[in-house]
Amino acid sequence: MIPEDLRYTAEHEWVAGGGGGPVRVGITHFAQDALGDIVYVQLPDPGTAVTAGESFGEVESTKSVSEIYAPLTGTVVARNDKLGEEPEVINTDPYGAGWLVEIEPADPAALDGLLTASAYRDLTAS
Repeated sequence: MIPEDLRYTAEHEWVAGGGGGPVRVGITHFAQDALGDIVYVQLPDPGTAVTAGESFGEVESTKSVSEIYAPLTGTVVARNDKLGEEPEVINTDPYGAGWLVEIEPADPAALDGLLTASAYRDLTAS
């Protein structure tokens, strides 16, 4: 369950978009499956600056608490407030309604440095 049209990070985040505007970010099916039932999500407010590779939030499950890492440097322009009431949507629809934030990248070309679906598939197979 690794959509071909997305980019990925080694920390199991996905990134959609890249046409010059904001990109949408979430955690992968692999990540939500490893976490188990998600019960709480902490996300940054719009306007928050994020740095690639640094933590910008948390996902809490019945098993553990995991950091969420920014795939790109930029500014958060939207967050999925629905997750405050229904964090389990990440488990049922990680690539759709379970998105986390939208980031306006400081450098849109940085998206090219993320993993392709094929490279992410290789990472999760090992």
